[in-house]
Amino acid sequence: MGESVQVATFRIGSEEYGVDISQIQEIIRMVEVTRVPRTPHFMEGVINLRGQLIPIVDLRARFGMERVAPTKTTRIIVTEIGTKRVGIIVDSASEVLTIPLEAIEQAPEMIAGVGADFLQGVGKVGERLIILLDLTMVITDPQRKELDETSLSP
Repeated sequence: MGESVQVATFRIGSEEYGVDISQIQEIIRMVEVTRVPRTPHFMEGVINLRGQLIPIVDLRARFGMERVAPTKTTRIIVTEIGTKRVGIIVDSASEVLTIPLEAIEQAPEMIAGVGADFLQGVGKVGERLIILLDLTMVITDPQRKELDETSLSP
């Protein structure tokens, strides 16, 4: 039996994305986000999650897409990258899938407006294509090469 990866899938617009399930701590309903001045354009602000401040990234803004008002399906995926907990806003969370490694191909240069730097590959599940994201690259300020206090802290 071949190796596989488990990914949590979600939607932004009409595209389906996935991230390694091991990077996800929890998925919560959309809550009010407190804006913080002088943060990168894709930082929505912060939330208080059980006494801890969590920076929130709007993936639509990060991918250069039009921001939309939250709906009843909007979710925040709370993830841990290195030692940082960060939430990412998605249009909807779908399911957890197991994708065999042989069903994952290297990503083309550009997919759905998402830069190749953000991508780990494209998983094929039946007729579905799941764009696999590298969360470290997604939440890092494009002017910096690594996570640091100024790119993620309120």
